[in-house]
Amino acid sequence: MKNNLKPTHRFEKDISNCGLTGFISKSGKLVEGSVIIKSIALMHDRGNGLGGGFAAYGIYPDFKEFFAFHLMYESGMALQLTEEYLAEHFLIDHHEEIPTRRNAAITNPPAFRRYFVKPLETAEYKEAREFQNMTDEDIIVTHVMRINNEIEGSFVVSSGKNMGAFKGVGYPEEIADFFRLEDYSGHIWTAHNRFPTNTPGWWGGAHPFTLLDWSIVHNGEISSYGINKRYLEMYGYLCTMLTDTEVVAYMLDLLIRKHGLSPELASMALAAPFWDMIDSLPEDERQLLTAIRQVYGSGLLNGPFAILFASNEGLIGLNDRVKLRPLVCATKDDFVYMASEEAAIREICSQPDRVWSPRGGEPVIARLNPGVI
Repeated sequence: MKNNLKPTHRFEKDISNCGLTGFISKSGKLVEGSVIIKSIALMHDRGNGLGGGFAAYGIYPDFKEFFAFHLMYESGMALQLTEEYLAEHFLIDHHEEIPTRRNAAITNPPAFRRYFVKPLETAEYKEAREFQNMTDEDIIVTHVMRINNEIEGSFVVSSGKNMGAFKGVGYPEEIADFFRLEDYSGHIWTAHNRFPTNTPGWWGGAHPFTLLDWSIVHNGEISSYGINKRYLEMYGYLCTMLTDTEVVAYMLDLLIRKHGLSPELASMALAAPFWDMIDSLPEDERQLLTAIRQVYGSGLLNGPFAILFASNEGLIGLNDRVKLRPLVCATKDDFVYMASEEAAIREICSQPDRVWSPRGGEPVIARLNPGVI
């Protein structure tokens, strides 16, 4: 198991709250990165400078048929080994450095490159497709796990189509300046301001966490991390980033993409109602929720959390069952906004049509209109 720049010294636990924000244009209107930067910067005091990050969708229309790999390298050897690995397993249509600029607050950053790829039809690929019924997405997941776990100093920051994640150690506005996010436009944006509690602050541990086109930003603590991690390992997922949020990204991929659950049912599995509430429901609902809790008991997320998870299909907000972390939502025309604070929404949408605070365990699901993807 690789360790590289992952911290090994002790960290004293300091309880606080992270900040998260995101929005979607359901009609696919492109919005400049400066807008999400303005929203997350308002919640500056929710972080401590140990992590900031963004996910953006619709930013690579010229390569939307390719998986966009954002790679982080901690050494020249990591870059060399990874590019050899990519050349062996993928058709690389285009690759380049991810543009950055100097920022006084960002010291000794890793190197970042992006690759627009499709799996090569190697003998291994054909065997996986024919005998193991693996899709291209399954094959991408396999390679992401191999790179993160086996190539020291190399980490896949994101791997979805027509999307990308940008993250690192610093406040979100510093990370945004470093990655020149004002140069990007997308129809879905999420952002995160980190205040690590149980886990270290390092470049790979910043949010969002991603897999394929899933991206997760999270405020809280997943106290069920151990059982969630072991459950995911049974299906080939490897948790290597030293943070509880990683399990949420992989769990969603398993439940929705692999097992075919709808986002509504997947949310019920992650934040299932308590048994006494289930017992009081009508028979058909009671049977459904009982089955979900029984089948996906090891996927239940315990602990306080508010999460936003995005994909090429939309944006979803979800609280823990008791709502121990804040989450506010709003709508304006075809836009849906979600954030830790109402002020972060009003900073970029001064007169929303509707503002509300969703109940614990009840997902807010905003889907792109048909034909937008």
